[in-house]
Amino acid sequence: METTTLTIRVPLAVKEQLNQLAEATHRSKSWLAAEALSRYVELNAWQVAETRQGLEEAAHKDFATEEEVAATFARWPAA
Repeated sequence: METTTLTIRVPLAVKEQLNQLAEATHRSKSWLAAEALSRYVELNAWQVAETRQGLEEAAHKDFATEEEVAATFARWPAA
């Protein structure tokens, strides 16, 4: 995988925690930061895509029926 350099500013406490984590896990700070950023981007990209899909469905009035909603709730125990 091709990589590039990214410079960011973080709170001092985050940098110190990253240093401690790197030492404890024997991973580089760069690897840990890249892994965290990759997971964050992946999760948020998924959330944005799902939100856009939901908005598109709503624009086409593609909503669940009462029966579909009831069936979904029936699968989960009442709290």
